[in-house]
Amino acid sequence: MATENQRQPSKLEKPINGKRLLFFSLPLQGHMTPMLQLADILHSKGFSITFIHTKYNSPNPSNYPHFTFQPISDDLSEAETSGLSVFDLAYLINVKCVAPFRDCLDQLFSDSPEERPFAGLISDPALHFTREVAKSFQLQRFVLRTSGVGAFRAFSSFPLLQEKGYLPIQDSQLEELVAELPPLRVKDLPVINVPDLEKFYKLIASLIEEAKTSSGVIFNSFEELENSAIDALHEGFPAPIFPIGPFHKYFPATSSSFLKPDESSISWLDKQEPKSVIYVSFGSIAAVEEKEFLEIAWGLANSKCRFLWVIRPGSVNGLDWHEALPKGFLDMLDGRGHIVKWASQLEVLAHPAVGAFWTHNGWNSTLESISEGVPMICMPCFADQMVNARYVTYSWKVGVELRNGLERKNIERAIRRLMVEEEGEEIRKRALDLKEKAKSTLTQSGASFKSLESLISCLSSS
Repeated sequence: MATENQRQPSKLEKPINGKRLLFFSLPLQGHMTPMLQLADILHSKGFSITFIHTKYNSPNPSNYPHFTFQPISDDLSEAETSGLSVFDLAYLINVKCVAPFRDCLDQLFSDSPEERPFAGLISDPALHFTREVAKSFQLQRFVLRTSGVGAFRAFSSFPLLQEKGYLPIQDSQLEELVAELPPLRVKDLPVINVPDLEKFYKLIASLIEEAKTSSGVIFNSFEELENSAIDALHEGFPAPIFPIGPFHKYFPATSSSFLKPDESSISWLDKQEPKSVIYVSFGSIAAVEEKEFLEIAWGLANSKCRFLWVIRPGSVNGLDWHEALPKGFLDMLDGRGHIVKWASQLEVLAHPAVGAFWTHNGWNSTLESISEGVPMICMPCFADQMVNARYVTYSWKVGVELRNGLERKNIERAIRRLMVEEEGEEIRKRALDLKEKAKSTLTQSGASFKSLESLISCLSSS
């Protein structure tokens, strides 16, 4: 593994292997974070990094002085992006960024006297316009898929799922097993509740096509975790597959958060007993209604367990969290709970006081929890989160499903299953076993180490 000194030479230093890479991420936290982590990994292996990005949700260059950042005009106004779903934002960027991206590459290539100045482009497959632009510059294009392999398989099976009648989902089918995609049930399929389903299916189809026509698909996952899904994907999939995760375990990660973490999270955890705290965070996008928020609050309080609860701005629809909390709630807890607007999640999950993670099961959060051996309470909200939660609770058995909705009694029961009862001890043992696998996969005999070597070989051969 690279040391801090190895991975942060001066931006002007000649790359060790003479190769430069371009990166382009979808400007959402869950996509930007692994893309920057991957750039860090490849930089540590001697590649020079140029990170192309939209002005909307742009990364902070000061956190990455070893990269060159290249903004492009996206023509996205605050009014236009406010309240947009992930699906609608991706669609808008694919319309508005074609010409700016082409102009950016024109400039970068004209500034470089070499015949082939860049070894390749690594982009998000949701940015489907990048394929034709990269092709016009004779630039090999790899894609980083920011979901797990199991979820990607489900997305790639949409035509089959439609043909078999699983999609669009009918309420009467929710508990049915999808025979073609074990262990998923119909309700675990990665769909988004949007008014125009056909438009959604087309976006997914283009995402899969971008992966299939790429020079390779990179996953922030590892074979020891998703071996069955990886084996199944290999069958008939035309592009090479590189599962090289978990990205954040290669070296201490640089912050890529769009929100500033509250440092009081760690100082509060420092005062708690080992494995005594449940960490609650639903990511950078998910939001709940006021009624659900109150049930979460009372479920946490009634569990009698200690908790660190992240309530970011916008996570309660239409309200500030101070307005939504019951009057006198914090005083009633007598120090058992701590609430912040944002936390440094990697630090929190690695803290010895944390005994469980109540999560929306975004892939980054799921993998980070697995890597630290922290059991999960699973509350998926949309898309690949349902797939991830099913694997966590059914296949890997390192978490419990929050059953029968967001009601305080269900919440209290789920928390106590993990934090107090004997079942939680068994789950914790399995979680610690997966933690060891996540650690060993990055050693020289591990699958991710070998997969990364294969990726570097492909990137260096251009």
